[in-house]
Amino acid sequence: MLTVGDKLPEFTVPVQQGTSALPAGETLSHDAFPGKWKVLFYWPKDFTFVCPTEIVGYSELREDFADRDAVLIGASTDTAHVHLAWRKSDPDLAAADFPWIADNGAVLASKLGILDKNEHVAFRATFIVDPDNVIQAVQVNGLNVGRNPAETLRVLDALQTDELCPCNWNKGDDVLQVAA
Repeated sequence: MLTVGDKLPEFTVPVQQGTSALPAGETLSHDAFPGKWKVLFYWPKDFTFVCPTEIVGYSELREDFADRDAVLIGASTDTAHVHLAWRKSDPDLAAADFPWIADNGAVLASKLGILDKNEHVAFRATFIVDPDNVIQAVQVNGLNVGRNPAETLRVLDALQTDELCPCNWNKGDDVLQVAA
C-alpha cells in the first residue's frame, strides 16, 4: 500500500459529479486541482449501509475543507452510472457536491494498494495529499467500520501547520516547541 511520503500515482479515471446529466465519459486525473490539497477517500460499494454515512459526513465539512485549500474526491470501484443512480436515490448523497471517481476496473485502487483480497472492493481508505501530490497521511479501515471526517479535517489542519502537533491537537491550539 502507498503511504506517507509516496507520490500519488499517475491516473486518469472516470468520474461522476452531480445529478443533472448521465455520465458522458468525464475523467479526473492525478494533475487535477493544481496547488490544492486533496482528500481522496474510497468506500467499498455504492448502495450499502455504512458508506453513505461517510460520504454525507465529508459533504457536511466540504466548505471547511475548501477553506483550507483542500478538495474532496470520493471514490469506489463502482461505475459512473451506479454513482449517478445512488445520488439520485438519496437527497443527502445528491448534495455531496464533489467528484466521485468511478474506479470500476480498480485501476487506481490497485495502484494505491487498497483492494480487499476477498471482496475485490476497496477498503475504506483516506489519503491526504499535498499540493505537490505527495501523500501526507493515510487511514485505512476494514469494510465494516466508518471513518470520522472531522478527524480527517483535524489531521489536515495539523499537517498545514508544518509544526509539531500533540495528541488531540486542534486548530488554534498551541503547537509543541522544542526546548533549546
